[in-house]
Amino acid sequence: MQTKAYRIGTRGSPLALAQAHETRDRLLKAHPGLREADIAIRIIKTTGDQIQDRALSEAGGKGLFTKEIEEGLIAGEIDLAVHSMKDMPTQLPDGLMMAVYLPREDVRDVLLSIQPMGMADLPKGGTVGTSSLRRKAFLLARRPDLTVVNFRGNVQTRLRRLEEGTVLATFLAMAGLNRLKIAPPGMRVLQTDEMLPAVAQGAIGIECRSGDSRVLDYLKPLDDTPTRMRVEAERALLAVLDGSCRTPIAALAELDGVGMRLRGAIARPDGSELIELEGRSNARDGVALGQDLGAQLKGRMGPGFFDV
Repeated sequence: MQTKAYRIGTRGSPLALAQAHETRDRLLKAHPGLREADIAIRIIKTTGDQIQDRALSEAGGKGLFTKEIEEGLIAGEIDLAVHSMKDMPTQLPDGLMMAVYLPREDVRDVLLSIQPMGMADLPKGGTVGTSSLRRKAFLLARRPDLTVVNFRGNVQTRLRRLEEGTVLATFLAMAGLNRLKIAPPGMRVLQTDEMLPAVAQGAIGIECRSGDSRVLDYLKPLDDTPTRMRVEAERALLAVLDGSCRTPIAALAELDGVGMRLRGAIARPDGSELIELEGRSNARDGVALGQDLGAQLKGRMGPGFFDV
């Protein structure tokens, strides 16, 4: 294998850097001939990182966290990009591909407050902070008495604001806490039947140029087939619904030894209507299952379902 340096592009948040370092460590383990000096990590500031004063849904959606990184790939400034798959649009730019999915982390959401409590335990009329339309809509579908306010920032920022009493509670992804090795004392893990996760939550994807055989060969040993099957099924559902950060959509594919179970859900942004469906298929037919379940959900939506 050539020893030409490989350049990993990533956002600069502590979680993004943890994911980039995990990728580098897996590459070093898979290729003993590589040295740490052969893999450079390049921080790229994205538009989404710079917007902290409003919800991403007001600024354009998921591509805000990937556009500048993908431009670096296309320009040849980096060789591969590490992404949280829940941030990825379903359509990639021409010439780019998702080469690898690392083994998936815990998919569940965490409700974080000063004292651990579930959604049903939150005091009536309390204020919860989240920038996720999915979490907001799904929470309000179960607790319409609560007030939900926009709450942006990385994990550390949100923990600090919670301690300051800005809100009663907020949500985080368990995967992010695990990767950062953080276990706040006031966390309550929500089971997936309480809060269905975002599409591809907990999954790390590695993107590269489609024709770059040098990088593709180097990445190939890292690909986790079960994660790929699950993520592709969930993203197929999302693509049918034309989903983005501006649409409260959730999905979770699970492999159970017999086949694949896929659950999908959509909600009106104010939580006034929540539709949940599920289906099963052979594990290898996950994309078709996702497309079918997405079409079923779309058929249940009335006009303006996602309008705020």
